[in-house]
Amino acid sequence: MSDHLETGQVKRCRDLLSDYQVGKQAYHAEKLHFAGTGSKDVYNITAPFEDDGELVIAGRVESRDSEHSHVYFFVNRGGEWVMRPGSPVYELQAPFFTRIGGNLVLGGVEIFPHPEIKDALGWRTVFYKGRTISSLEKFAVGPDGMKDLRLVELKDHRIGVFTRPQGEKGGRGKIGFAKIDRLEELTVGLIDDVPLLSGQFIDDEWGGANEVHLLSNGLLGVLGHIASFDEEGNRHYYPMTFVLDPETEEFTDIQLIAVRDNFLPGEAKRPDLADVVFSGGLVRNEDGTAELYAGISDAEAQKITIDDPFLPYEA
Repeated sequence: MSDHLETGQVKRCRDLLSDYQVGKQAYHAEKLHFAGTGSKDVYNITAPFEDDGELVIAGRVESRDSEHSHVYFFVNRGGEWVMRPGSPVYELQAPFFTRIGGNLVLGGVEIFPHPEIKDALGWRTVFYKGRTISSLEKFAVGPDGMKDLRLVELKDHRIGVFTRPQGEKGGRGKIGFAKIDRLEELTVGLIDDVPLLSGQFIDDEWGGANEVHLLSNGLLGVLGHIASFDEEGNRHYYPMTFVLDPETEEFTDIQLIAVRDNFLPGEAKRPDLADVVFSGGLVRNEDGTAELYAGISDAEAQKITIDDPFLPYEA
């Protein structure tokens, strides 16, 4: 299965950016318009997913001057995304979804007062599951200080777990991978022990998985982000992909699939976030293209059409 999964040496953001700029880029950009949130921004959205027979987007909703956000569910009405009546609202950031064992699994980042640092916030990933959005119930909580914790159902119905520790184990943030048999095994202790995928990030940069696709041959197509600071302290976030074989745990090099300039101009939450594109989700089309849904500059949501980055690995 993995004969074509070849990894070279780790590349910095600037090298990946140079590689991307000489290749084929995005076709079409479109802003997503959300209604019913007043003056609040909607960003870091999921791709649309089906619930009770209609397509739904989960989005992070917050005031421009705040980090305290809620996750709302939106449905499309005449080209505009409106809040879905009767859906729950979660006090979370950065929502994501997958499907495991016939259940919808929804997660997000929960913030709380830092237990040791005055006036600072801590964070952790929380998971809910249910047949539909209306029946979601919390079933797992990740370690304090870990974002970008993702799950995927494998071809043999086991579960792939992607982690992103920071600190002594992960520096500014590196990706780990392990397999479990059941959701009940997803504990803080297990997550903390997941080994890292080596050779993906230099220590001054960081990244994480945002969404994982089970490909037709059992490989895993990982949509994520890679990020860095510049000399002025500005953040630069780039959507990226790589492919992993869950049996051998071999994986391909990271490749950028978009940059901020591919999207339409817009506002930013702060000046240091102007070059931030946060991968939300990828919808793969039958014509060989894909739609990338993303949060832009921590202030709005857009989508672009690109070549399907995973299609070559299914050939």
